[in-house]
Amino acid sequence: MKIAFVGKGGSGKTTLSSLFIRHLAASGSPVVAVDADINQHLGAALGLDEAAAAGLPAMGERLPLIKDYLRGANPRIASTETMIKTTPPGEGSRLLRVRENNPVYDACARPVELDGGAVRLMVTGPFTEADLGVACYHSKTGAVELCLNHLVDGQSEYVVVDMTAGSDSFASGLFTRFDITFLVAEPTRKGVSVYRQYKEYARDFGVVLKVVGNKVLGQDDIDFLRTEVGDDLLVTVGHSNWVRAMEKGRPPRFELLEQPNRRSLRTLQTAADATYELRDWERYTRQMVHFHLKNASSWGNEKTGADLAAQVDPGFALREGLVATA
Repeated sequence: MKIAFVGKGGSGKTTLSSLFIRHLAASGSPVVAVDADINQHLGAALGLDEAAAAGLPAMGERLPLIKDYLRGANPRIASTETMIKTTPPGEGSRLLRVRENNPVYDACARPVELDGGAVRLMVTGPFTEADLGVACYHSKTGAVELCLNHLVDGQSEYVVVDMTAGSDSFASGLFTRFDITFLVAEPTRKGVSVYRQYKEYARDFGVVLKVVGNKVLGQDDIDFLRTEVGDDLLVTVGHSNWVRAMEKGRPPRFELLEQPNRRSLRTLQTAADATYELRDWERYTRQMVHFHLKNASSWGNEKTGADLAAQVDPGFALREGLVATA
């Protein structure tokens, strides 16, 4: 299951995504965790010290390797130079799976040991001084989109992505790559305004969107969120001494997380698992192609000097059970 955590900066999305990742790992589930936010905090939230978090390999810096592997023997893609962030897979492309070993994971993923298990962590990489004036961070998050476009995941397998704050994922179609999106919102006007924006953008694409109310202090906060977002409010989370200790670098064992917050995490997993029955791989592939053609015509063709519409394989659709290409 592909799961996104979104929200405005400071909403607590990274903290909640890290708690959810810990919860899944503790249950023994295979998890790939992805920090797609240029403000790279997920590693630290999962317990890495500053040096270890800074030393994680950046996907954005390994984009040529990622493209070369995913391109495989796809005859519709003339070269890796003509691959853009929305390039869809086709016959001959290599696909990624959660449980396998492959060169992309070897180069970009690192195991993070948690007290309930272990996860693979991948990061886009931070926006650096070298990027100023010559590039935008979309070239970095594009590595995440390419990997999701080529990912075939199954039931009880989890890819959890801590997204960049705001609405940048709507520029390319990245927001359609998930089975469910958890929008973390504080009980404030600004918090729910982000929800309204996301809901409006995602309305025509069948995005499953649920709100996680964070920093909730009492019934008044719950009533406010319920009034503003209605049935999209899935669960609320309040103060946590466990989280406070974690943010100080001294997290207790995860099993000591407060019971109300443990119940909230179980609710998130139940909601994510329920979307498995809603999967429509044909629609998923159509949406991928839709945004690829939009990006091709608006900037991709000019940038690469190629007709990127020709990369679309009309007879191909992602689905479980596809035979891997060597």
